[in-house]
Amino acid sequence: MDTPPFALHGLDHIVLRVVDLDRMRSFYKEVLGCTDEREQPEIGLYQLRAGHALIDLITIAGKLGAMGGAAPGTGGRNLDHFALALDGFDDAEIRAHLARHGVAIEQAGPRYGAEGEGPSIYIRDPEGNIVELKGPTGA
Repeated sequence: MDTPPFALHGLDHIVLRVVDLDRMRSFYKEVLGCTDEREQPEIGLYQLRAGHALIDLITIAGKLGAMGGAAPGTGGRNLDHFALALDGFDDAEIRAHLARHGVAIEQAGPRYGAEGEGPSIYIRDPEGNIVELKGPTGA
């Protein structure tokens, strides 16, 4: 078996094509705790820090977003879901925090992930992308 000449380290970034930039930035910052990394408005790119990874938001009207065609929606998504790994997992606190922000939980329960079996909660961002909040193994 041929193996690649590199080793994988983990998730570097994901790119979401967005319609309402302000609403999406607020969700990822206020609800999920991301922070601003950098932005290049001239091409429609806004990067948020999510732990060791980045979430890139590209506006549909911007240069980068326009290259992807029509806006994402329920009829055609660019992504099934992505998982954000959490350091800890206090189910009650997470649920209360999401409720304060009006975010509905779609699914919850143990799921297998990169570090093994652990707790998980599925939510949607303001534009319908599914985000999995993945707790550590044994939490």
